[in-house]
Amino acid sequence: QVQLVESGGGLVQAGGSLRLSCAASGRTFSSYAMGWFRQAPGKEREFVAAINWSGSSTYYADSVKGRFTISRDNAKNTVYLQMNSLKPEDAAVYYCAADMYTYGVELESSRYDYWGQGTQVTVSS
Repeated sequence: QVQLVESGGGLVQAGGSLRLSCAASGRTFSSYAMGWFRQAPGKEREFVAAINWSGSSTYYADSVKGRFTISRDNAKNTVYLQMNSLKPEDAAVYYCAADMYTYGVELESSRYDYWGQGTQVTVSS
C-alpha cells in the first residue's frame, strides 16, 4: 500500500507560481514512477507531468511544457510540481499518482496504482 498526500494548492493570479508537493508513504518511494494529473470541472482528468523512479527522466503535456517542472526527492519521499506562468486554464484539482511497475515515465492514468486526494489550484485572471 502507498499513501499519497498532496499540498501546496491555492489561489494565485495569472502569471504567478505555485509549488505542489506530494508526500508518499508505505513503500520504498524510490522504486516507483510518479505522475501529476489534473481535472477541471466538467472535464476529464488529464496528464500533466511524469517522472521516473530516479528523477532522470521526465515528460510533460504540451500545455505545460516550459512552464511546469516535475521533480522528486527520494530522501524525503516527495514529488514536486513547480508551476510558473500560471494561466486561468491551469485551474483544476491536481492529483499525484504512483505507478509501481513502470520503469520509465507513464502518461496513461489507468496505469497508475495509487492516487492522492487532490489539491485545488485556482488561477484568477
